[in-house]
Amino acid sequence: MADTNRELVVLMTRGTDHELSSVGFTIANGAITAGMKVYAFLTSSAVDLVRKRAVDTTHVPPLEPLKSLVEDFIRRGGTVIACTPCVKARGYEQSDLIDGVTIQGASSILEPLKQGAASLSF
Repeated sequence: MADTNRELVVLMTRGTDHELSSVGFTIANGAITAGMKVYAFLTSSAVDLVRKRAVDTTHVPPLEPLKSLVEDFIRRGGTVIACTPCVKARGYEQSDLIDGVTIQGASSILEPLKQGAASLSF
């Protein structure tokens, strides 16, 4: 993989009530294990994935609990960005979200994509 891009953007739109949220973070963690720089961009109901207490509610066996997946992702250097309008639409503030999450607009994720980052959507 000599000159290939080593970045991945994972766009998530599903909330805590959907198994694709856990699948998205499982794949994101796998990409970190593979040596990629990974960004998780959370839009729509996916911003609930990083809301304090809500992250505790999802577990899709045989996958790890969502809270463990998200904490592992952040601990290993993954970047979690919650969409500003989506956060505001729900009345959330930074203090409502778990540590390690930033609130930023879509323009923040466009640079890696313009530079050739791969992308997946869940």
